[in-house]
Amino acid sequence: MAQAYRAYCTQLNAERFVGRHPAKLSGVKRPSCSLHHLPLSSVVMKTSRLPIAVQQAVMRSLREKLAQANLKLERHYPEPRLVYQQRGTAAGTAWLQTYEIRLNPVLLMENVDAFVNEVVPHELAHLLVWKHFGRVAPHGKEWKWMMESVLGVPARRTHQFELQSVRRNTFTYRCKCQQHQLTVRRHNRIVRGEATYRCVHCGEPLIAE
Repeated sequence: MAQAYRAYCTQLNAERFVGRHPAKLSGVKRPSCSLHHLPLSSVVMKTSRLPIAVQQAVMRSLREKLAQANLKLERHYPEPRLVYQQRGTAAGTAWLQTYEIRLNPVLLMENVDAFVNEVVPHELAHLLVWKHFGRVAPHGKEWKWMMESVLGVPARRTHQFELQSVRRNTFTYRCKCQQHQLTVRRHNRIVRGEATYRCVHCGEPLIAE
């Protein structure tokens, strides 16, 4: 039954956590699961312009790294939800309470290899650190250990992507730990005094640069 197969595919793998990023090998044999069979709760996207091959490469990276982490950590952490709705200049973000990874579809299409090899593991590491250690510094020693010793990926905090295609119509804000790009709508809400946004890494309010 299709529903049972979807559930089986999901079982194959092991708040909001905003991070700009700047993020191989499983050894575990498993049946391949086409993205066509993924449950809707596992992959969410607003755009249909992402080639299926790109989506499959991203999902393959996520699942291989998760399987690798579960094997090394001797855990059975679940597969996070994958969402192609990240906006602004952030390549990706990890949302803790909803346990999901959001990827920037524009930057993904321009930097497929970097997303597959670095961004996806980077964001997955944030979620795994939260599961394994609880709340700690976003790019602290636990995250570095998770990246390098568990996932086998260099622990780089940020990526160096060309941002011209996504920098339009955004406003730069900063907290204590990093820079953020806010949309026109969020910027206007701050200007009108209707909203205050905080970084969920350090908890500090975002201040316009």
